Amino acid sequence: MSTTRPSPLDAPMPSQPPSPSPLSQPAEHTARRLPPVAELAVASMSVVIVAGIYQAAHLPTPPPLGPAEGLLAGAAALLVAALVLVARITPFAWRVFFRVGGWALLAYVVISGMLEFVFVFDHTKGAALVVLTLSLVVFALDIPLLLAFSVARYQPPGPTSRR
Repeated sequence: MSTTRPSPLDAPMPSQPPSPSPLSQPAEHTARRLPPVAELAVASMSVVIVAGIYQAAHLPTPPPLGPAEGLLAGAAALLVAALVLVARITPFAWRVFFRVGGWALLAYVVISGMLEFVFVFDHTKGAALVVLTLSLVVFALDIPLLLAFSVARYQPPGPTSRR
């Protein structure tokens, strides 16, 4: 004899939908529309990584700098646009932003410093080293900005002062 269990789909429908949980309701500060800071930071990071790969692919011979310089300028422009947009957000959780951004910046300065050491140790010289160094600066600012913004955007806004 086979016993069949009732399916959840066979259960009678409730007369009214369940009331939403307070946890399922978005907070006011997370429901607001913010500028595309994260998108610009990711685009900047992508462009600067392409510039670095382009240059590294040509090493140890001197790479053609025109495309790398153009990519670096584009990445820097995207980074500046993201910084300007994040600076104009009010109200915002600036304490959280600076706390997360500061620690992330410290980590990425160390990482960029190690990469710079590798370039110098491999005898990269002149204009190629300058472009790679500037690319590392953009990289070291992109990631902390992205991390800090991504965390602070979901926190309740603090006082309007920046620190």
